[in-house]
Amino acid sequence: MYEVMVSWEHPDALTDQPAFIRDFAAIWRAAEKVVYSRTLEQPSSDRTRVERRFDPQAVGAMKSAAIGDLSIGGPRLAAEAIKAGLVDEWQLFFVPVLIGGGTPIFPRAARERLALSEQRRFGSGTVFLRYRTA
Repeated sequence: MYEVMVSWEHPDALTDQPAFIRDFAAIWRAAEKVVYSRTLEQPSSDRTRVERRFDPQAVGAMKSAAIGDLSIGGPRLAAEAIKAGLVDEWQLFFVPVLIGGGTPIFPRAARERLALSEQRRFGSGTVFLRYRTA
């Protein structure tokens, strides 16, 4: 995930992208980032540190100290955060393409009661759903 998003570090490479992509890239560049990786030696983006393993207590402390939202990218990392009970808002985009494989985002034994707080449908058929953990 990090290797895909690090391309957003250079705004001049995004000039042909839609405004919403450029806006999200600006938010990403400004954010403090933690990359969980066993192989990445050094980050190639500003405001980024590398951690070797996901530590639920450390992330919980980061969440408690945060003055804004924390965001998680990548299915394995999201599954760890879900298992640790650290997720209290879910933002899901359902894209109308069936792949039939991939890494599941939800842990096998996960069970959460959710309350729908926002929904949006795009012309492409993509649906955005925002839930709060009930």
